[in-house]
Amino acid sequence: MFSGFFYSLKQEGIPVSLNEWMMLMEALDKGLAQNSLLGFYYLARALLVKSEAYYDRFDQVFQQYFKGIEASPKMAEKVMKWLERSLPPLWMDPAQSEKFSSWDLDTWRKKLAELIAQQTGEHHGGSRWIGTGGTSPFGHSGYHPAGVRIGGESLNLSAVKVAAERRYRDFRNDETLNTRHFELALRKLRTLGYRDEGPKDELDLENTIDATCRNAGYLKIIWTRPRKNTVKLLVLMDSGGSMDPYARLCAQLFNAVHKVGHFKDLKFYYFHNCVYEKIYLDPYCYRFASRPTLEMLQNLDQDYYLIIVGDASMAASELLMVGGVIDWHDFNGETGLSWLERLATHFPRSVWLNPVPQKTWTYAWGNETIKAIGRVFPMFELTVEGLEQAVKKLKVRR
Repeated sequence: MFSGFFYSLKQEGIPVSLNEWMMLMEALDKGLAQNSLLGFYYLARALLVKSEAYYDRFDQVFQQYFKGIEASPKMAEKVMKWLERSLPPLWMDPAQSEKFSSWDLDTWRKKLAELIAQQTGEHHGGSRWIGTGGTSPFGHSGYHPAGVRIGGESLNLSAVKVAAERRYRDFRNDETLNTRHFELALRKLRTLGYRDEGPKDELDLENTIDATCRNAGYLKIIWTRPRKNTVKLLVLMDSGGSMDPYARLCAQLFNAVHKVGHFKDLKFYYFHNCVYEKIYLDPYCYRFASRPTLEMLQNLDQDYYLIIVGDASMAASELLMVGGVIDWHDFNGETGLSWLERLATHFPRSVWLNPVPQKTWTYAWGNETIKAIGRVFPMFELTVEGLEQAVKKLKVRR
């Protein structure tokens, strides 16, 4: 079954073994894909792909092999059809926008269900019905400070509940664009120490020269145990939405971290806009590929260096309100700010890298949340200079 898919993966350079393929067949036989293409996608990726460096290649092969096969839509088909056409975006006056910014989030779920039942046709450019453009809180390509985006792309970066599923390009280890400067900055983070155990099988050049000189010029070789990096590093990276324009820059940082290598331990997790009760294992940020944030904190001690990468730009409710999480099916029992403060307390060596140019932090969209997060973590611009400053800051325990 799907033998062509197996060979396509091999041709793309993804190291898939026959044993792994047979495990996939056994899992399919047991119904673990839940009879859906989406279920098969995640099952196959979990069993066949050994490293996230191959995710991008896997996605390309999967898309090519299964093109034309679509899963059932999660939203009503008639609603998605209404949204096929879009009008140019309409901007709302800041004074009008302000009065909507604190609207109750739970109301939107009930309101959307009511409109789907009541609406009978397309609607574009208005302020109430599901459609495109305009200032309606439901649809896409318009503007509303607390809106629900259904399909389309985020043009105004203000959706509070995103009903459409997100996709975010994963990072590849074969990225070659200008990561060396990031590597050089990250190398300064390394702290070399001696192993307590193991053979002395590495030449100690400095002490060998000293011992030879003291031995009247007769060679005396001194051996030592190899040195290794003692730094444990945790990286949390914002994925999707307003971070899409910075995907390439983040990919360079991602690759630089892996190329530096030789950390005592390296952990990579993802979040969308803000950290809440769970963090994600890959940039797609799906619920079934996540783990509890508290579990991570219990398993990682305070010796880890924490680097958070994100634009820190979001609706104020996402950071400051219980239930403000952007994902439609989730609910946060604590505010996002509380979770960030918990991270900062647990990891005394922590910094935030922001890809948004620092000169715009005071007036860019989301400047309120940028300022609030900057009071929790030392924040630096995601540039080579900013990374060097962040590394210096990480060397000092708060």
